[in-house]
Amino acid sequence: MIRNVVGSVLALAGATAAVWSPFRAWYDGRHGSDYPIGDLFTGITDDKADVLGSILLPFAFAALVTLVGVVLRSRLLVALAGVIVLGFTVLWMVRVGQAEGSLVVSGDGRGLGDGVANAFGGGVLLLLGALVMSGRPRTHRLPPAAPTHPTLDGPRPTGTPYGTGAPYGTDDPHGTGVPYGTEDPYGGETRSMPYAAPGRFDVPAEPPGDGTGRDDRPPG
Repeated sequence: MIRNVVGSVLALAGATAAVWSPFRAWYDGRHGSDYPIGDLFTGITDDKADVLGSILLPFAFAALVTLVGVVLRSRLLVALAGVIVLGFTVLWMVRVGQAEGSLVVSGDGRGLGDGVANAFGGGVLLLLGALVMSGRPRTHRLPPAAPTHPTLDGPRPTGTPYGTGAPYGTDDPHGTGVPYGTEDPYGGETRSMPYAAPGRFDVPAEPPGDGTGRDDRPPG
């Protein structure tokens, strides 16, 4: 948050300096607002431009981009505004150097003026503001968590139930590993429905015998 505030202040200060620079002297006392925007592409002439048709136009556009970037907290837009200001300032210097033969700096008002310094300073402040700003916070969307328990009305899971050795869908619910209708590997007899195993069903287990509670099987 603090970085966005500081970066926004730097960016707004740079945009203000860039917009104010055409109203200052740029070269030999000639203001930047006197240079037609078309002269930057065709060559510097002595023609005087209107304010809206001068070098002020790209700087005003850069200031608008800066405002949008500050509102949206977009580092890219603020940096783009700084590139626009510095780019047109350097282009102007190239054209003036071609027209004058050289660029000089003099303290008596001749040569490069403070308007160029304001434009350069504004572009640098815009780039610094873009570097200082932290931008908009990024939100990471996590994928939905998988359900930990199946729904009651969903399909019945397959596999081996807890505590048994037989999978679902077989005719051996007690986990003996031998389905009904096959021979018992231990006794060689064909298995049929056994009596209820204790703890497997809701009805109590029926002990073997004749129903009197006596076990008629031979000992051993």
